[in-house]
Amino acid sequence: MIPRYTRPDMEKIWSDENKFNIWLQIEILAVEAHSKLGLVPEEAVEEIKKKAKFDVKRILEIEEKVKHDVVAFLTNVAENVGEASRFIHYGMTSSDILDTCLALQMKQAGEIILDDLEKLSQVLRKKAIEQKYTLMIGRTHGVHAEPITLGFKFALWFEETKRNIERMKRAIENISYGKIAGAVGTYDNVSPFVEKYVCEKLGLKVEPVSTQIIQRDRHAEYLTTLAIIASSLEKFATEIRHLQRTEVLEVEEFFSEGQKGSSAMPHKRNPVRCERVSGLARIVRANALASLENITLWHERDISHSSVERIIIPDSTTLVDFMLNEMIDIIDKLIIYPERMMKNLNLTNGLIFSQKVLLKLIEKGLTREKAYEIVQRNAMRSWKTGENFAELLKNDSDVVSFLSDGEIDKIFDYGSVIEKIDFIFEKIGIEK
Repeated sequence: MIPRYTRPDMEKIWSDENKFNIWLQIEILAVEAHSKLGLVPEEAVEEIKKKAKFDVKRILEIEEKVKHDVVAFLTNVAENVGEASRFIHYGMTSSDILDTCLALQMKQAGEIILDDLEKLSQVLRKKAIEQKYTLMIGRTHGVHAEPITLGFKFALWFEETKRNIERMKRAIENISYGKIAGAVGTYDNVSPFVEKYVCEKLGLKVEPVSTQIIQRDRHAEYLTTLAIIASSLEKFATEIRHLQRTEVLEVEEFFSEGQKGSSAMPHKRNPVRCERVSGLARIVRANALASLENITLWHERDISHSSVERIIIPDSTTLVDFMLNEMIDIIDKLIIYPERMMKNLNLTNGLIFSQKVLLKLIEKGLTREKAYEIVQRNAMRSWKTGENFAELLKNDSDVVSFLSDGEIDKIFDYGSVIEKIDFIFEKIGIEK
């Protein structure tokens, strides 16, 4: 299930080679633990550690016949170990290996994603500082609202990414539990010491109580965390896509030399990477839903979750890793057009300062209702005729009886926007 663009680190985690290596490590550690309990002779431990190995091709060949992956693995290992193999998998059930291994793989994958998130936060912080005072229009409902800065937008994403970092840390912590508690989780045929020994050696915690399996609410939390991260990335990507529209064109994805935007139209420069991120987020969210369905299982365990997890966990970790690296590069190389931002700021002929006019009139003693009526009357005329909003206000007798031309000019100044941006940056800890 690993796409060709997967980073080598993530690809290795979900490879059969890595999975079987972890299985073998678990089995050998369990043998060591049983030896400390006096159940396995020391010479058998040494023989197992010396001879235990596997061959992926041979395991798959055996599995074709036995229709059970763990049995196929144990059979292949036994072929190499010989008589001492009778001590391998002693008192254990398949899920002791499967779930403990999966926990370790998810921990490893989560740490890669956490590293990606840290890198994304760094590039967002850098861009926020670089574009701190780059004025642009803020939009609500897609319509011009009031001025912001591009740095403010990056700061918003930076803070959201910080939350995703904390979510991912919690998800890794929550999934880092192993279990070796036997067929129904009661330690009937295996000592709790074995579980503790194996988990400590693997850097995992011991699952406090399990059935044959670790309960799937842990996995669902991990997958939903990935879905939130993917949704944040889609949010960033969608905003860039909007800002790259021809009518807006305030930012643009980097377009490399020799790149083609369309097979039909040579002029096209499309936000294809952002669109890719948006599309992949849908898969990650769908996978999270499947993980929630996996929580409900029959009695002490059925196997309905297993086939699902073999797809959704490698795929989701792989996709989020890819999406994060895409977004890091997109934002780092983002083309920015401040002149276009200023042009767009002026599209409405000053209407974006309507609230400031409203508040100033209220300060002067007008009721909110009366002030709103006066400002809206002039704003609607500006919308209709294209006349300059400030000039209309200066020629309105209801306005000039309260505000001088100088006071009106001051209202239409971007300086106050900058002052508040400084405050916001200090509040979230972005410093030069």
